[in-house]
Amino acid sequence: MNIINTKMLSISALFIAIGTLTSHLIYIPVGVSKCFPVQHLINVLSAVMLGPGYALWNAFAISVLRNITGVGTLLAFPGSMIGALLAGLIYQKTKNQLYTVFGEVIGTGILGGLVAYPVAKYLIGHEAALFFFVIPFLISTLGGSIIAYLMLKRLLKVEFYKTWMNKKSTKRRR
Repeated sequence: MNIINTKMLSISALFIAIGTLTSHLIYIPVGVSKCFPVQHLINVLSAVMLGPGYALWNAFAISVLRNITGVGTLLAFPGSMIGALLAGLIYQKTKNQLYTVFGEVIGTGILGGLVAYPVAKYLIGHEAALFFFVIPFLISTLGGSIIAYLMLKRLLKVEFYKTWMNKKSTKRRR
C-alpha cells in the first residue's frame, strides 16, 4: 500500500470518527428523521479531499454506525449517501468546490429527500407526504455544506492541504 492510500484511509477514518462521535450532539429532529449538518460537512470535505468512492463509503459507514448506536434512523442512508456520491462525482469532473457544494445540496436535499419517502413509508412504516423530507434535508445540507465550503477556502492557505491536493492530482494524471 502506498503512502497516498494510507493517508486517504487515515483521513477517511478520521471523518467517520468525527461523524459518528458528533452525531449525538448536533442534530435537528424532524418527524422520524434526524437532520445532521456535520454529515454534510463531511460529505463535501470527503468529496474534495478523497473522491467519490471515499465520500460514498464515509457516508455509508457513518450512517451504519449512527444506526447501531441508536442515534440515527434508516433515513440517514439516502439522506447522506446520494449527496456524497453526487458531490464527489461533480468535484471529480469539475474540480470546482462551489459546484461540489451544489452537488451535495441537490443530492441530499432534493434527491435524498425524495428517496427518503419510500424508506419512511415502507421500511419505517411512517406515513408522510412525498416532499415531506425535502425541506428539512435542504436546511441540514445547506448548513453543513456552507461550513465545508468556508473550511475548504481556509484550507487553501494551509501548506499540508496544498501539498495533499497537488500529490493527489499528480497521481491521477499518471
